[in-house]
Formats: sequence, structure tokens, C-alpha cells
Amino acid sequence: MALNTQPNLLRADDFYEALIDMHRGLDDAQSQSANAQLILLLANHIGDHTTLLEAMRCAREGAIEG
Repeated sequence: MALNTQPNLLRADDFYEALIDMHRGLDDAQSQSANAQLILLLANHIGDHTTLLEAMRCAREGAIEG
């Protein structure tokens, strides 16, 4: 499975709003925990090691380029 980095969310604005809502009322530690749990759930859903490594590489590069 290749990592799809092209826009692929049918309702991107709704997803972003739900992601923000997921953090509402959480302190920093709870928010970080929710993010970590979401990442692990999505990684489990994807399941392909190579794709996940590529996603991590892309995310790290994006954070560095910031």
C-alpha cells in the first residue's frame, strides 16, 4: 500500500472541526494522550508497516520544514 498524500477527505472541514472538538475541554496531557491514541488506532487500521514508516517520514519532514 502506497501512502496517499493527495487530498482525499470528502468532508475535510467537518473532519478538522471534529478533531478540534476532540480536544475541547482537555488539558495538555489529555490532549497529547488523545492524539497518541488516535494515531495508534489509525495506524492499526492502516496496518501496512511500509506505509506507516512513509507517513512518519513525511510527518517529521513537515514538522522540520514547519
